[in-house]
Amino acid sequence: MKKCECLAPVDPIELTHQLCQIESTTYHEGAVGDFLADFFAGRGWEVEKTPVPQPADGADGPRWNVFAGISGRKPDLVLSTHMDTVPPYIPFREDEEFLYGRGTCDAKGIMAAQIAAAEALRAEGLPVGLLFVSGEERDSAGAKQANLRPKGSRYLINGEPTDNRLALASKGALRVWLKSTGKMAHSAYPELGSSAVHKMVEVLDRLLKLSFPVDEFAGESTLNIGEIHGGHAPNVIADQCEAQVLVRLVGPSAPVREAVLKAAEGLAEAAFTLDTAFVRMKAVEGLPTMIAKFSTDIPQLSNWGEPLLLGPGSIHVAHTPDEKLAKKELLEAVELYVKVAKQLLQKG
Repeated sequence: MKKCECLAPVDPIELTHQLCQIESTTYHEGAVGDFLADFFAGRGWEVEKTPVPQPADGADGPRWNVFAGISGRKPDLVLSTHMDTVPPYIPFREDEEFLYGRGTCDAKGIMAAQIAAAEALRAEGLPVGLLFVSGEERDSAGAKQANLRPKGSRYLINGEPTDNRLALASKGALRVWLKSTGKMAHSAYPELGSSAVHKMVEVLDRLLKLSFPVDEFAGESTLNIGEIHGGHAPNVIADQCEAQVLVRLVGPSAPVREAVLKAAEGLAEAAFTLDTAFVRMKAVEGLPTMIAKFSTDIPQLSNWGEPLLLGPGSIHVAHTPDEKLAKKELLEAVELYVKVAKQLLQKG
């Protein structure tokens, strides 16, 4: 894509359409990263495309983080969100009021709003940059990689669906993998075997009965048993069982880890595959606020400046078959990003 000296303003609605047409569920972010790198280069941004490794159980093929900056200038403020979406891919469509499909609110509409805002800020000579990362929906692999290559920015505005309200806190996340083992036998003679499923049921029952930390400001920690797999047939004593559990944190993870290990003791192995910290953030004068009950890449981007969390769309439709974003809210987000960036940068 060649640079044009007379660039048209970015249309965030059309750009959302283009981004959502590119399937980019986690581990498959390569194509959308390529699109963004070409898009930025064509508009005169200085572009860095950094490889993000695939996990052992991920997909084949490249994926990237994409950074766009102003040539010769250090960004004082960086707008950032993630390129990956949760499965399954849902094709884009629109009507007069809404954009529909996977990624419209989480987070390709946010990405488009940030790009339009960054273009406006750059036109006014303000030192801004853009960072889009891979892997947020699974393990923040892209954010962890990006944190090794900071650009010296003082502020990071991370984008997630907050209904265009500024988040004063976001919950952490502790993901637990549990595995129990037993001995296979005929179910008519349970005394000859040892059921891994029964052991897992006992562990999960203990977890559901735990009292987790509560924060007066951010509310309570919550637990979800998201996956259970085990056994072979109803008439066979199960020799193996696995489960995945996610705890939304409102404080340090250490006491929760300890409680989980105690609940699993003697019955199952426990491994912690994700540990994202609970974060408190600053308010900005004139903006409505909220508490994000979800976790973000912010804890993994600690080297990119003081964090803020803001974006269009509702988290209640993200990750659902009904994902959508109001066009009006998307356009309002562009103005909000510009407003917040100017307030932060003018304060020095």
